[in-house]
Amino acid sequence: MPSTSGRLLIAEPMLGDPNFDRAVILVVDHTPGGAFGLVLNRPTDLPVAGILPDWALLASAPAVLHVGGPVEAESGWCLARVRHPDRPSFVPVLGDVGLLDLDQDPDGLDDEVLALRLYAGYSGWGPGQLDAELAQDAWIVADARGDDPFLAEGADLWPRILARQGGRLARLATFPPDPSLN
Repeated sequence: MPSTSGRLLIAEPMLGDPNFDRAVILVVDHTPGGAFGLVLNRPTDLPVAGILPDWALLASAPAVLHVGGPVEAESGWCLARVRHPDRPSFVPVLGDVGLLDLDQDPDGLDDEVLALRLYAGYSGWGPGQLDAELAQDAWIVADARGDDPFLAEGADLWPRILARQGGRLARLATFPPDPSLN
């Protein structure tokens, strides 16, 4: 399987895993050793100001913590869009979008950060696990856009991303949450 690094994984409507129901994941890294990504569309009600107050002014609206996935829920991740992706505290994922080191002092980043989201936990796969799921068509792989992680209506990202795919995939955007009630 080719790497999905820098691309989106869109959960098939019948995936069956509540951790990833209608999830849109930005794949940060996908190698033969495994894969790592962040769920983009799981905002919480927890304001960034209450968790990491020093980062609150940089957080994109709505400035709330997002759930990046079910793995290591106590870990923190910062996905940012920056003016200069070659900065040492930045790991590029998709052009000017990537991981920003939360251990640095956010003071002075106002002019550098264009958009920012904070995540608790991540989505991870062991060696060959994501490849097997892709072979079983559990995920739809789509190109990511730089603004996808920072859209204010992040919870509605799943139908939005599917709709822009066109054809059969666009029709999936209207798939009911519980088809048995249809």
